[in-house]
Amino acid sequence: MLNLNSIMLGTRKPKVLADFYEKVLAKKADWSEKGWYGWKMGEVSFSIGEHSEVEGKAKEPQRIIFNLETKKVKEEFDRIKSAGARVIKEPYEMGGMWIATFADPDGNYFQLMTPWE
Repeated sequence: MLNLNSIMLGTRKPKVLADFYEKVLAKKADWSEKGWYGWKMGEVSFSIGEHSEVEGKAKEPQRIIFNLETKKVKEEFDRIKSAGARVIKEPYEMGGMWIATFADPDGNYFQLMTPWE
């Protein structure tokens, strides 16, 4: 079986996105080197770096959405909104789970969601 190792978010403005995600994740990057930034999140790494073929805002931001798990979706929603994330969808319940959707400065979507039972 294959294991998910990492998620890389390409951008032309890695420092802007790194600063944004430091606020969202409420911690500094675990590592940074030559315009790349990374966080260890459970078994998966999340990294941000410059990509030569990425230009401007995400054209289909809903194509890939990564989820950040928390039991406190409503509280984290308020914190992340105040950190400058653009709200796509306020917290809502679906199948017993709470979900909220945001966009980062490049327009990429990410969600808060309660843990899967």
